[in-house]
Amino acid sequence: MTATIIIPKNADQNSEPESHPKLENIPELPPEYKPEKVISLEEFLVKPADRMEWVDGNLVEKTGMTFKHGLAQSKLSTSWRNYKNSSGQGGEVLTEVLCRTSKQGRRPDVAYITPELLPESGNFTAFSQSFPLIAEVASPEDSGEELFAKAQEYLESGCLEVWLLFPEARLIFVNAGQRWQLFNADEVVNTQSLLAGFSVAVSELLA
Repeated sequence: MTATIIIPKNADQNSEPESHPKLENIPELPPEYKPEKVISLEEFLVKPADRMEWVDGNLVEKTGMTFKHGLAQSKLSTSWRNYKNSSGQGGEVLTEVLCRTSKQGRRPDVAYITPELLPESGNFTAFSQSFPLIAEVASPEDSGEELFAKAQEYLESGCLEVWLLFPEARLIFVNAGQRWQLFNADEVVNTQSLLAGFSVAVSELLA
């Protein structure tokens, strides 16, 4: 929006007034405008905003969750949690809890943290590295390239194994630090390095 302000061309009282005042356009900020506050990664990790990630200096809200996305996230987190309890391996399974990678502040869709890495207090605002086992579920807004880049970021920041779930295509990719393995809808996917012995049918997670 632009406001028009009338300013006399000649303010000298001894001179004759102009018959036509000079018009000058001055930008006017909308009333709802608020300057964006830029915060450092360290500040964000101390007091993170809900559903926000810190990416390349910007706060990015996690959006785009569909029914299939939420269902896959819920099924996988429940499967991992039930297995870690029944197998006695301990640790915790988390959803969208903040962790610090070598570059960003991320909220993985599902993550598993081993008993050895759990803080003694049992509580934290942001984990100091990538979680050992992480899963990201693709939403319609996500690009495959971005998801694989995020997975590589996790693996370079302390993560030992990453799962990428694609509900629409009914595919799961798993990387335990060396290469990607593809599991189709008619196959059984299993963990490679964490939660030893866990397996589940792809069709069960991505029905």
